[in-house]
Amino acid sequence: MNDRRLQIVIPAYNESSRLPRTLELLRRHVVSRPPSPSVRLETIVVDNASTDDTAALARAASSPDLRVTVLRCEQRGKGAAVAAGVAASDAEYVGFMDADGATALDAVERALACLAAGADVAVGSRAHADSVISARHLVVRGFGAAVYRGAAARVVPGVADTQCGFKVMRGGLGRRAFRDVQSTGFSFDVELLARLRDQGADIVEFPVVWNDVPGSTFHPAWHGAAAFAELAGIYWRTRPDPRPLRDLFQVNLPDPLHPQHSFAQLHV
Repeated sequence: MNDRRLQIVIPAYNESSRLPRTLELLRRHVVSRPPSPSVRLETIVVDNASTDDTAALARAASSPDLRVTVLRCEQRGKGAAVAAGVAASDAEYVGFMDADGATALDAVERALACLAAGADVAVGSRAHADSVISARHLVVRGFGAAVYRGAAARVVPGVADTQCGFKVMRGGLGRRAFRDVQSTGFSFDVELLARLRDQGADIVEFPVVWNDVPGSTFHPAWHGAAAFAELAGIYWRTRPDPRPLRDLFQVNLPDPLHPQHSFAQLHV
């Protein structure tokens, strides 16, 4: 019997309105795959100290088609929740996606194809030329995203979109890398990618179909400063040489009003 598995971690904080739909779409995707897929899918939902019925709804979504395991993580923060889920995984491949289901689920097969071709880490990228993006155009948010992406590129050169919520990696590699990740918030992806690269991982980006889903718990006005502060801490911990911290934000910023800069390029 083929026991190759991909466990997808979904961090969830008060996601009772969006998570059930996402899990149902994931179940349907599993059912629609070929009868004997090379890799079986399972899901680990990490209830990130929710105060609603997120956990109960997630447990109710478990089925023979898609096993859903629910964990509780009392430490708030997306990074903390994903780290808890990855630590609890035991599959050959492990990944994570957002509870809103913004990334179309053909990303599962695209990511696995990248790993089958020899990559260690497959990163969904809205900045990829072949990606299809549907999003609300918010200039202020877009400008902040451009600053953030420029700074993140100093930490993880060569990765155009560090923040897309869909990533898959070899399980052992991912579990080792997460043990060194200290970031617990929005910027944890950047530190994870830096730690993976430190381990010699081959990181590839692949195109996605991505739709902006209302209801995000990340608000630039409330969380933006914390995200940049966390990014500065990541830069300080992972920099390969004694570059000053001010170098992190010495980036060439695109004009968010210029027509050549699409929302796909600017959106965090």
